[in-house]
Amino acid sequence: MTINLAPSAEITKDIIKKAGIQHVAIIMDGNRRWAHSKHLPSVAGHNEGVKSLKQTVQAAIDFGLKYLTVYAFSTENWGRKKEEVQFLMFLLKDTIKNETSELNEKGVRIRIIGDLNPLNDDLKQTLADAENITKNNETLNLQVAINYGARNEITNAVKNIASAVKSGNLNPENINEAVISNYLYTSNIPDPDLLIRTGGEQRISNYLLWQIAYTEIYVTELFWPEFGEEELSKAISEFSARQRRFGKD
Repeated sequence: MTINLAPSAEITKDIIKKAGIQHVAIIMDGNRRWAHSKHLPSVAGHNEGVKSLKQTVQAAIDFGLKYLTVYAFSTENWGRKKEEVQFLMFLLKDTIKNETSELNEKGVRIRIIGDLNPLNDDLKQTLADAENITKNNETLNLQVAINYGARNEITNAVKNIASAVKSGNLNPENINEAVISNYLYTSNIPDPDLLIRTGGEQRISNYLLWQIAYTEIYVTELFWPEFGEEELSKAISEFSARQRRFGKD
């Protein structure tokens, strides 16, 4: 039997430097399945998932990672039971509000990506406060995707580009990949080097479709509440052993 041990934090930090890894994106999947496997309600899984997120953010800081993007709530998640959606909205607000001060002290910049219009005013204010308080930090850039859907993001970008062309502020001949990227929620953020999905599912789930064109993908069977520093280190270590071709071979 082969046992794959995760590298130490210092070794992982060295791997990140040598491999030139800037940005890791994560699909945090499996909270409900984790809870059900332990005969617990779904909310217990979501609460445990917050603990995993805190551990993962700390690991990213310890590893010297510059960008971490996490999928907190998708545009499709509105289709869940009303009670669960209400709890998730409460949990998002509570977590961001309670963690902003500590994250600020650690030099983490919080950036929210997604369509925030449908969110309630209290949550929107909490998110805006978190962004404002941490806006000058540089240790880790933490993007939290809330009411995010990649197709919706691209659609909005196309509409805004069309509006800029119509108003005469943008020449259609000047539209290229860089221009399109600048109209996305993730403008001025490098594309992910590595996308991690927990929970074992083999799909992208409408996440960062434009940005992950050449991103390496790592899928773990662990549910999100089981994820943390060790598995993040393993994913980064495996990534470093791959040869990225960017479609050239």
